Amino acid sequence: MRKKTGKQTPQTIAELIRTRFDEFKPAERRIANHLLVNYPMAGLVSITELSESCEVSAPTVMRTLKRIGFSSFITFQKTLKKELSKTLSDPIAKHSQWATGAPKEHILNQTADSVVSNLRDTMNQLSHEMFNEVVSLLADQKRSIYLVGGRITYSFSDYLGTHLEVIRKGVAKLPSSVSLWSHRLLDMQRNDVLVIFDVRRYETDLLNIAALAKDKGVVVVLFTDQWLSPIAEYATHSFPVRIEAPSGWDSGVTTLFVIEALIAAVERKLWPKASKRMKELEQAYSYTGRFKPESK
Repeated sequence: MRKKTGKQTPQTIAELIRTRFDEFKPAERRIANHLLVNYPMAGLVSITELSESCEVSAPTVMRTLKRIGFSSFITFQKTLKKELSKTLSDPIAKHSQWATGAPKEHILNQTADSVVSNLRDTMNQLSHEMFNEVVSLLADQKRSIYLVGGRITYSFSDYLGTHLEVIRKGVAKLPSSVSLWSHRLLDMQRNDVLVIFDVRRYETDLLNIAALAKDKGVVVVLFTDQWLSPIAEYATHSFPVRIEAPSGWDSGVTTLFVIEALIAAVERKLWPKASKRMKELEQAYSYTGRFKPESK
């Protein structure tokens, strides 16, 4: 008999998926993300519709469900329907407006609804155990940290890298020029960390640098979207962030939220040394007069 522990056993299918997420293969992660992002309705279709939505085979769907304890699709759906009935019996009132005085259809309210939905869906599938593991990787000063992003996502890698440079040594942002990435690849050593940002319209150059880094024994951490970049195949840790927006552009708000949570966690973990580096940096700024002095 398995000895009981103080840890609570997950009760919902969503919790089961999040608990086992790191064990899934790339195709299985697509199914897991699809179920979580559109939870619970995505699981109430036929197995054929579910497999087609995820661009996988029906056997892959069943293999994924077996990993979380379901021997048949019928049993899976019965459990999901029970969860849904409980949810419907406890309705949640939704705030109809965000921008005071503006109609519900105003872009401010549409965007606010989208951002809140993205954050909620992302947090529902984000594993705090995986988050803690990434924090430990970024705080391990025996490892060098490299960061890179694509045409739009480069700004995220730059933002995270700039903060990490203040907190610890050994942080390098790959240049915007792809032709220079190979130069940084020469410096990467086994067990170093490469943080990559890649969302839909996934970029071949990012996939190539991920594969080359993986071959060198570098730990790849991926920030991507709910559909998963092909880089997930090489990543030991992936953050599938919801990026929907009421426009032709993807939203970066939730990605930035996760980044800032990482920054806060790494800073807290390294605070004694980080605070010393920050004081030295402020002294340099004070000497050069870079910033306007505070008024007294």
